[in-house]
Amino acid sequence: MRPLDEKETTMVFEKLFKFTGPNLKHLLERPSAEGPDPEPGRYCLRLHKNRVFYASESLVRRATAVSRTRLAGVGTPIGKFTHGGAFHLTVHALDLLAAHARRRVWLKPDTERSFLFGNSVPKSALARITENTKSGDGVVVMSMADVPLGFGVAARGAQDCRKADTNAVVVLHQSDAGEYLRKEEELM
Repeated sequence: MRPLDEKETTMVFEKLFKFTGPNLKHLLERPSAEGPDPEPGRYCLRLHKNRVFYASESLVRRATAVSRTRLAGVGTPIGKFTHGGAFHLTVHALDLLAAHARRRVWLKPDTERSFLFGNSVPKSALARITENTKSGDGVVVMSMADVPLGFGVAARGAQDCRKADTNAVVVLHQSDAGEYLRKEEELM
């Protein structure tokens, strides 16, 4: 397990910034309540076996006692680097993104299942959308009860959604909570 280098850090921050915007600083600067240390530490990003982990500094310090071959992971896995070098957020990052998201989309209750099966969001499934959403922005998909279901990329802005056809895709699917069941083997 090692800290991310400059190129990797840039890739991870760019992807996280797409969803959180200026709230990204709150992700790493928030105090950590984990560990026996009386002084609260901060959170950091670490790379282990092509996966990026979000963990408190005290937890990372204690994990150094475990050998790399025996260590499965530390903290919350938020994404992974592909063989081609691209960074992809995984469903594990959903709670972090939902807490700090800049833009959200709410689905009608009867259409949540379709999104959880890995489908993109059509306009007919849309209940609400954050007003200043533009095409290409990262959005967190929520249920009407404010439960985060997944995340994706806005295919249309908030203004374009009003004029769009009912079958037009509004949010392109990237990840959802249903992946815990569909891709159980790949996630760990």
